[in-house]
Amino acid sequence: MIIVNDTMQSDYKYTLSAPQGGRFSEGFLPYFSPKKILELGVFEGKYCNDCQDEFPEEWFSSAKICDQPNPKANLFGIKSRQPLSAWRTNGWIYGPDPRGWFQWFCRYWLGRRLPEIDTIQIRRWRSFRRHEGQVRANCAPGDLGCRPRQRQALLQWAHNPFI
Repeated sequence: MIIVNDTMQSDYKYTLSAPQGGRFSEGFLPYFSPKKILELGVFEGKYCNDCQDEFPEEWFSSAKICDQPNPKANLFGIKSRQPLSAWRTNGWIYGPDPRGWFQWFCRYWLGRRLPEIDTIQIRRWRSFRRHEGQVRANCAPGDLGCRPRQRQALLQWAHNPFI
C-alpha cells in the first residue's frame, strides 16, 4: 500500500498489483523508464520536487531537479512545459493523478493498475506518437537540433526523442 501526502494529494492510497516495470497493457511499450526520463532532464527540473517520497529513491539519484523551473535542465535545453492550470483547462488531467500523464506513468510503472484510467492514458500515449512522425518527416536523421520542443515532449511522454 502506497500512501501519498504531498502538496497536491493528502492521504491518497493505492496498491501495487503488477511487478515494477512489467506486465504492461498490450501495445504499451514506453521507450524509457521514469528513472531514465528524470535523469535525461524533463519538466525544467521542477516536476517531482515535493513528491519524491512516493517513488523509489533510486529514481532521483541522478535526476535533474531544480528549485526553480530551468529550461537548461531539460535534455534539449528549451522551455517545454505549460503551467498545471493549462493542463486542467484543456482537460488533460484524469483520475487520481493531479500532476497529469507523467504521474500516472510513474504510478503505472510502480505497479498500480486502474483499468479505466490506464486505458485513457495509454490511448493518449499512443496518440502522442504522431510527434515522432512529424520529427521524421521534417528532420534529417541524427539532427537533434531540429524540432527540439517536439523531441523534449516525446521524452516527457516516454517516446524516443532521438529518432
